[in-house]
Amino acid sequence: MPLVRIDIKKNPDASYVKKLGKVVYESMKAAINVPDKDNFQVLTEHDDDHFVYDPTYLGINRTDGVVFIQITLNEGRTTDQKKLLYTTIAEGLKREAGVRPEDVFINLVEVKKENWSFGGGVAQYAS
Repeated sequence: MPLVRIDIKKNPDASYVKKLGKVVYESMKAAINVPDKDNFQVLTEHDDDHFVYDPTYLGINRTDGVVFIQITLNEGRTTDQKKLLYTTIAEGLKREAGVRPEDVFINLVEVKKENWSFGGGVAQYAS
């Protein structure tokens, strides 16, 4: 059960951030075997005063089109699976939304399965 947070600067196209979310979900299904219907996302747009990034950190040239993607998910994916996920997301965002790969910033937060409750106050994955 990944929980995806996508943050961008305000975009004049109201459907833009949803398009990004769709690409991220399809990429997770392809690269790390996320099942159908396991799609939970928080999509947020920010004004200039509430969206801060360094345009050249680690020698990567970022623009105001930068997309922050944070995915909280169960621990256990291999490094190769994570690398495939990063590549799949960056390529998909470029192809489907015109996002420069340099503007794709991804952070994975891995948690144990017992750290989820999908509703009802129950830890559905806890053994």
